[in-house]
Amino acid sequence: MLMHQLLEHTARATPHRTALVTDGQRFTYAEVDARADTLAAALQHAGIEPGDRVATCLDNGLDAVVAIYGAMKCGAVLMAINPLTKRQRLAAVLNDARASVLVTHAGLLDEVGAALATNRSIHTCWVAGDAPPAGADPRCRPMPSTEPGGSPAPVPTTDQDLAALIYTSGSTGKPKGVMLSHLNMVSAARSVNAYLHLTADDVVFSALPHAYSYGLYQVLSTFMVGGTLVLERSFSFPVKVLQQMAKEGVTVFPGVPTVFARLLALKTLADHPVPTLRIITSAAAALPDVHIHGLRAAFPHARLYAMYGQTECKRVTYLPPEMLDERPGSVGRGMPNQEMWLEDEAGQRLPFGSTGELVVRGSHVMRGYWEKPEATARALRPGPYPGEMVLHSGDIFRTDSDGYFWFVSRKDELIKVRGEKVSPRDIENVLCAMPGVLEAAAIGCVDAVVGEAVKVFVALQPGHVLTERQVIQHCASRLETVMVPRHVVFVDELPKTDSGKIRKAGLV
Repeated sequence: MLMHQLLEHTARATPHRTALVTDGQRFTYAEVDARADTLAAALQHAGIEPGDRVATCLDNGLDAVVAIYGAMKCGAVLMAINPLTKRQRLAAVLNDARASVLVTHAGLLDEVGAALATNRSIHTCWVAGDAPPAGADPRCRPMPSTEPGGSPAPVPTTDQDLAALIYTSGSTGKPKGVMLSHLNMVSAARSVNAYLHLTADDVVFSALPHAYSYGLYQVLSTFMVGGTLVLERSFSFPVKVLQQMAKEGVTVFPGVPTVFARLLALKTLADHPVPTLRIITSAAAALPDVHIHGLRAAFPHARLYAMYGQTECKRVTYLPPEMLDERPGSVGRGMPNQEMWLEDEAGQRLPFGSTGELVVRGSHVMRGYWEKPEATARALRPGPYPGEMVLHSGDIFRTDSDGYFWFVSRKDELIKVRGEKVSPRDIENVLCAMPGVLEAAAIGCVDAVVGEAVKVFVALQPGHVLTERQVIQHCASRLETVMVPRHVVFVDELPKTDSGKIRKAGLV
């Protein structure tokens, strides 16, 4: 089964069911599928062949959803790019992938035009919305109509072919293009749907960018089961979002820690209930314990799933909601249809109750990094069976005796103080529980006395004031001595990746 065939199957089975609610409009499965067919035919007419990269730089909305499936229907490789991406990164990604077609919005042409100036692989840039202004790059032209009416020519596609090329957020280094086949993506979506028990009756809300896997899979997973997706451009206006969720009877709310932090800081949160909500999911980064307690109090009827995953394999673990109190801070155990374990630095598998690097095995594991054989060789290594490769995640976890997992740190983010390895996550958890703290990040910095010391960056909630001394005293009363920060920096906002993760590479 191919990724776009799952949409086609749903469209045949329930053509008149509402698939998408966005920008005040509603679209059925038959309409979305037919529009994707029209775009796929237009892509073929523009010269796109199987395997070519079709890039999208679009806000969440109908055009983005149609482009996702239109690219796949003609055998192309989807390459979704966050519309907030600046010209330098945009140019680098387009050049690295040698994309052939770019689909974007007229309002983004300042950045897109600058990126195109240094690109030679793009032969067509379709602009949705207003026509390209005079003086725009000659490759820019109005996007063809996606009104139902066209059909693409059949292409010989198998589940081993690439479906998408997703660039990592670059939270710790230079972004890499993660190659995902149809098999990878279908397997991941099916496994996630299995443990969340998504059905056609679910109404899924998403303000997550479809340019990274967590946001993209809200579209793919919802359409796989025939549910309804309520798509917003952003989470900039939380009250408006909550009102929309209540109006549409949303049952599933996926988010990231930065979104939940903003939501829980709302003084009027209790005035905007969402009584139909049954599931909240959190991924992309570890969810501080204080946010878990806040979300459960704000939405008492919803089950909260703390999850862990990587672009390289979409999802790895989830913690059943009934285990939140019994195993606070855990990201649970493995999802269906995969195997996972920890290894030490010598590559030996570790028993439960150990700390080591996470290794993941399954059909959801990526094909590799686009044209980066050395990076691929570090991440994908021979597995237990001849011919298979398993993913070495680069993330350090610890397990308890029952096999539940706790995230410790990225391997390259561990802080070594007086010879002891310190987890930034443990420090950040304590900081986020401090009254007045909106979000925090801990890193290691050079120290003349101990070699490396803990340095924390703290963003405060509006109207709150804290001192460096107060932060250090708070940590000293709750953490071991080696974990207490020696340096505190207050910032208005922490730098973020496109996917909402805190970009520690930007902290010094």
